[in-house]
Amino acid sequence: MEKKNRKKNANDLSIESQTLPQRLIEDRILKIRGVQVIIDKDLAALYGVPTYRLNEQVKRNIRRFPESFRFKLTPCETDELIAKCDRLNSLKHSPNPPYAFTEQGVAMLSSVLHSDEAIDISIRIMDAFVAMRHFIATNAQIFQRLGQVEQKQLETDNKIELLFDKLEERSVIPKQNIF
Repeated sequence: MEKKNRKKNANDLSIESQTLPQRLIEDRILKIRGVQVIIDKDLAALYGVPTYRLNEQVKRNIRRFPESFRFKLTPCETDELIAKCDRLNSLKHSPNPPYAFTEQGVAMLSSVLHSDEAIDISIRIMDAFVAMRHFIATNAQIFQRLGQVEQKQLETDNKIELLFDKLEERSVIPKQNIF
């Protein structure tokens, strides 16, 4: 019996791993607590399994998943995540906060999930993590320069605001008129 995996909507990612766009995987990688992670719900959708099954497999192999590989989000982090990502609205009323898997956690999942499709998906996810890390490293100087330009713009805006405030106050009498 052959399984047919077709994409139903934006939240259902269970399509064949060969046709899964890399961009779709990269869009699921988020930065939480300063590290790149994928939420358990998104991982389960990528693997084509229910979230509780994915977490069940992790619990059976809990020694393979230390806190640095997988961590539970705080209620505050969950609320912030729901506010940022519409696709995760279903987490709003969930009694259990989601788990976030780091790159190492995703790599460890491939040793826990043994199907050929799971292995293919794990490879694609790892490639997405590597591509994003490469992009950030390649463009780090540009990001730093943009930060400096933004800071300079804020300083200039503050000076202009101060100038307009002084002009409105009329407390400063010009030494020389313009006209």
